[in-house]
Amino acid sequence: MNVIWRTLLVILRARLRVRRGAPLPPTEVATIRLTTLPTDIDMLRHMNNGRYLSLFDLGRWDLLIRTGLFDAMRRRGWYAVVSSETVTFRKSLELWQRFDVETRFVGHDDKALFMEHRAVVDGEVYARVIVRARMLRRTGGTVSHEELFAAVGRPEGVPGVDDWIHDWAAASALPSTKADAPSVWN
Repeated sequence: MNVIWRTLLVILRARLRVRRGAPLPPTEVATIRLTTLPTDIDMLRHMNNGRYLSLFDLGRWDLLIRTGLFDAMRRRGWYAVVSSETVTFRKSLELWQRFDVETRFVGHDDKALFMEHRAVVDGEVYARVIVRARMLRRTGGTVSHEELFAAVGRPEGVPGVDDWIHDWAAASALPSTKADAPSVWN
């Protein structure tokens, strides 16, 4: 809820862009312009590290709506959940600084879809996030890639997932929700 008004504004703008004839092919980069607000900064007077992830969610909303994937998911009772993400910071975003959130699909593995988000100022990357997301059904269970691609089409030209991303996804995975996962510190 911490960015609810921004979320609603991004959703409205994405819907307007689609209505005006500017849908986005699934292989394109979606871009939204944001400003670092006083509620985004921490005691060190730069954007809080956790806020980046919340603001990158806005880029995901824009991408899902403009590609038509969100409407297809809603009609079928599907939704996406983030199963893991990794962020790398390069430069700090300061108060009132304008920046772009760039978002694109970077591929999939046998269980999840991968997206990349970037915080960009004047063409320069300040931060990057890789997100691994699973598709689930409101009625329970997961959505297979075959079902997903049958519903929305298999996009051509999606870049391949880098090997390091596959390695990271495997290394950061927790046990399945059906398996035990005790909190034992070594």
